[in-house]
Amino acid sequence: MLIIGIAGGSGSGKTTIAHSIQQKLGKDVVEIISQDSYYQDNTELSMEEREKINYDHPDSFENELLIHHLSQLKKGHAVHVPIYDFSQHTRSVNTIYTAPKPVVILEGILILADADLRSIMDAKIFVDTDPDVRILRRAIRDSSERGRTLESIDQQYLSTVKPMHEAFVEPSKKYANIIIPEGGKNLMAINLLTSWIEHYLSEESVLSVSR
Repeated sequence: MLIIGIAGGSGSGKTTIAHSIQQKLGKDVVEIISQDSYYQDNTELSMEEREKINYDHPDSFENELLIHHLSQLKKGHAVHVPIYDFSQHTRSVNTIYTAPKPVVILEGILILADADLRSIMDAKIFVDTDPDVRILRRAIRDSSERGRTLESIDQQYLSTVKPMHEAFVEPSKKYANIIIPEGGKNLMAINLLTSWIEHYLSEESVLSVSR
């Protein structure tokens, strides 16, 4: 199984690239897993306490569980991926049954900041998009999909998103094998990455038959 990590700042276009590749190769070939699904389960905290958590810091993720799930998938075992409820800042009681597929794309802002996560990836991508574009995309997403006000989005961006990006996300770019400017609009980069995956899978198929 090929594990591809796609990192980059919030709103950089990681998800767009992942879905573009999945659309080209098919859902039976490509599974997408988001690091956002693995935010720590904070059900024991009050809503007020949850709202104060810095969700852009590496410690806000349960990467140990994510790594375990990726390892299980690589061994051919299905896993139950958590569902995170952003409106309540905690995990849902439901999960998503996820079976092994030839390609798993892991996308998230801080996946390259974790050495153990990096070690399980076969390819590491960083999506490099201008800050003004990223904040606009984030504002649209958080207001329409997560029910947040513009005031709360602005406050969160200035207090945690921007400083955490500068402290952890941007420095993790040095670990990338490939840097893609302008996110999902970079069709040339998406096509090249898709072709590389197809070549990799065909080579592995030939080797498996020869063995």
